[in-house]
This record gives sequence, structure tokens and C-alpha cells, in this order.
Amino acid sequence: MDGAAKRKGRTPAVFAALFLLLFVFMVLDLAQAFVPLTFGEAFWALLGKGTETHRFIIWEMNLPRVIMACLVGAGLGIAGAVMQAVFRNPMASPYILGLSSGASLGAAVGLTFTVAWLPQMLMIPLLAFLSCMATLFLVYYISNIGGRVPTETLLLAGIAVGSLLSALVSLLTYLAGEQMQGIVYWTMGNLTNATWENILIVAPLIFAGSLIMVSSSRDLNAMMLGDAHALDLGVEVKRVRLQLLVASALVTAAAVAFVGVIGFVGLVVPHILRILMGPDNRMLLPASLLGGAAFLMICDYISRVIAPNIGILPIGIVTALIGAPYFIYLLRRRRTEVGWD
Repeated sequence: MDGAAKRKGRTPAVFAALFLLLFVFMVLDLAQAFVPLTFGEAFWALLGKGTETHRFIIWEMNLPRVIMACLVGAGLGIAGAVMQAVFRNPMASPYILGLSSGASLGAAVGLTFTVAWLPQMLMIPLLAFLSCMATLFLVYYISNIGGRVPTETLLLAGIAVGSLLSALVSLLTYLAGEQMQGIVYWTMGNLTNATWENILIVAPLIFAGSLIMVSSSRDLNAMMLGDAHALDLGVEVKRVRLQLLVASALVTAAAVAFVGVIGFVGLVVPHILRILMGPDNRMLLPASLLGGAAFLMICDYISRVIAPNIGILPIGIVTALIGAPYFIYLLRRRRTEVGWD
């Protein structure tokens, strides 16, 4: 049995393992509170049983954070898988076109300046979302030369625009004064302030963008062979690429708007799953949704138990501390296999 057949054969096991990881760490994360619960107490409270205090901790305090972690992780996971396929590069991530810098700039503006008629708690995610989407269209406009948008030009434009926006974020951070800590903290990622109202905004955006990406998985498979081959197979490459970029940016913008920039989820998770399952996006994209949710759930749990004496670590720090070394390990040990065959 060749490598591709082996990877395809282990797909059901990979999905089962991801489901199990997500469920176990979801319950463990729900149990973390000012009054720590056992696994069993958290599980029964989630089902509406147990004491009133336990149900309050689970449903009112912890469940919004856990659901937001699932949504954000799933969104970043599938967006990373799509970006890696669009650019045919396992090093790509949801932020490759400067989207994280765009979102950070919007959040920095919202933290630095105030508008009397708009609450800051609403203005910050709104500006982060809008500036993230605006960054994509700016990069795409810069890359559009004579009606053509080569992926290489997109990548270079994204790097340039991202660097410029990062400089503007640094400038605002320098000028922010008392708001400097808020900007720095936002860029580290934070799930603590998630609410049911936030979820009602984020969930439809991530669901819609993910649906568009999954429904385009067959065309994405063709595009991974090269634009010329995809055109021969009847794929409208320019339209599909723009559609996927917009959907990916929509999901990424929704994911970071309320929780800040969380790195490595969309880089590490699709890369690992592509090695395990192969490059077929019809299976890889749903798996990246599930894997991203499970990975961020694990990281959120670790952020709450790793150093209780200093409090809860920002989630972005944990994802980087786990994701970066593991990604380096993958590059060193699997440098001849990136899962594209």
C-alpha cells in the first residue's frame, strides 16, 4: 500500500481522535473556575444536572468562552488549510496576506480613540473586523495587474502591506499612553471576555465562510495542480480564488475581532492533518475545522492550569509556545514529506 492510500485509510481514525480530543478538553476546560469542578461534575452540569452552582458555573461563566474557543479555532483551522492550498505552500497561514496586522490596526485605533455615541466594547471588534477585510481588498487591488492576480504577487503584496500596517500599530502603541497595555494585551489573544452576544455575531460569519470554503474543495483540489491544469478542468480560477480569499478573510476577521490575534492554529493544524490524511481538501477542510477547535481548546485549558499563581496566560502565548516548537520539529523530522503528494 502506497503512502497516499495509507493516509486515506487512516482518515476515519483521525476524525475519531479529533472528536475525542475536543470532547475531553471541552469538559476539562469547562471545569476550570474559581471553584474547580471534577470532570464528572462538569459533564453532568453541562447536561443540566448537578447543583445549581455547578450549572451556573458551566452555563453562564464558562460555556461562552468554550464555544468561542471552538468557533475561533475552527475558523482559523479551515482558513489556514485554504490559504495553504491556494498558495500551494505549507508555510501559509490565515494571516499571510497581512490580515492580522490589519485587524491589530483596527483594534489599536479603537483602543486609542473614542467615539461618544459608540461604546468602546463594540467599536474595537467592529474596527478590527472592518480593517481586516479592508486589508484583503487592498492587497488584492495592489496585486491585480492587467486583470491578472498571480499568487506570487498576492504573497509579496501581503508581506508589504502587513509590514506597513504593523509599523502603524507600533506607532499607535507608542503614542497610546495609558492605552498601550490594552493594545499589547489584545495582540496576545484573549478568550476570557467572550459572551453569548459575541457568539451570536461570530458564529454566523464563521459558519457562512466555512460553508463557502468546504463547497469549493473540489475546485481547490484542481487549483493545487496549477492554474493551467485547473482551467483545463473547467475551473474559473480567478473567480474561485477571489471567492476563497474573501471567505477565508471573513472567517479570520470574525475569529480575531472579539478575541485578538491568535497565531499558529491555522499554520500547524492543517499542516499536521495534511501529513496524516493527505491533500484531498474534501476531507482536509472539515478535519481542519475540527482540529482547529480541538487545538485551541487544549491551549485554553493549558493557559488556565499551567501557572495558577500568576493567573490565566493569554491564549496567543500558549498557542505560540506549543505551535512554534512543534512546527520546527515537523520541518526537521518530516522535511522530505509535506503531504502534498
